[in-house]
Parts: sequence; C-alpha cells; structure tokens
Amino acid sequence: MIKVSRLNGKTFILNALYIETVESFPDTTITLTNGKKYVVKESEDQVMQSILGFYQSVNLLGQQLAEGNENEEQ
Repeated sequence: MIKVSRLNGKTFILNALYIETVESFPDTTITLTNGKKYVVKESEDQVMQSILGFYQSVNLLGQQLAEGNENEEQ
C-alpha cells in the first residue's frame, strides 16, 4: 500500500499491486488495473519510489533478484 495525496491535499492509500500505469499529463495520473484513475499531487518519480519501496517491503523485488541469481548459476 502507498500513501498519496489528492490535488486538494487530502491523503489516501492505494494498493500498489493494482497500479497499471503512472503518467504525467502534467498532473500525475495513476491508472489501476480496473481502469479507475486517480490524479495525485506527488510527482511521477515520487510515486515510483513509493511503489518500489512497497514492493521491497513485501519482498517482491527480492524474490526476483534471488531467482535471477539461481538461473545464472545453472
């Protein structure tokens, strides 16, 4: 889950697993896999850092790296 802010400053939490795209139009727009869109105050880079931090906290990125190392040894 990541915390983001609406343009009016009100914060809310999104499940980062459901994020399909993050774009700047110039406002940062997050599109979920169900097609719902959210316009947020944070920059595209800030959102991406939050998503990466979430993935690392649930060990999704660590698993990929470990699996990649196993494949290289074979």
